[in-house]
Amino acid sequence: MQHLQGLDLKRRIVIDAENVRRSAWPNLSKEELVSRARAWAEREDADLLVVFDGDPPEEAPDLLGSGGRSADDVIEELDGPFTLVTSDRGLRERVGEKAEKAIGGGSFLHELEAVRP
Repeated sequence: MQHLQGLDLKRRIVIDAENVRRSAWPNLSKEELVSRARAWAEREDADLLVVFDGDPPEEAPDLLGSGGRSADDVIEELDGPFTLVTSDRGLRERVGEKAEKAIGGGSFLHELEAVRP
């Protein structure tokens, strides 16, 4: 963990939920993605934000819904830097340098397999 002026800074992970959920067959449910991503973030000591098209499966500080907009639009407007989890090349281009790193949805799901809650 990095320290800056007495603040703890964790690596910020932004997940394009629908893209990642659909990176496996059968598709992960919203709830399963959230559960696995939270377990992974805890293990990795990361600051998690899972962005859903429409409504998130529950109200929580680590979940964000896009309302009537697309999750891509919401993610594009987030302040960086963060690690972006998506296989959407168009979104990666839109986010640009705010994403210090990009991880594909399928690759991320493989990471999540190791930390099933």
